[in-house]
Amino acid sequence: MDLTPELKAQIDRLSHYELLNKIRFAPAGDPMMQGSTGTYWIKRRQELRDANPGQAVADSKALSW
Repeated sequence: MDLTPELKAQIDRLSHYELLNKIRFAPAGDPMMQGSTGTYWIKRRQELRDANPGQAVADSKALSW
């Protein structure tokens, strides 16, 4: 899926937990996880993970995976 300014703004509003949840549990072929939107989704999660590694670990544990 092509990344539009609206999708980018939507992704930017999500927490690390919300981003990680989608990465882990989205169904195969989810359009939000494909193309430039999927690439940005992963990049944004990595930015939030790197900004607060402790929260990233807590989010991962909370998702039980």
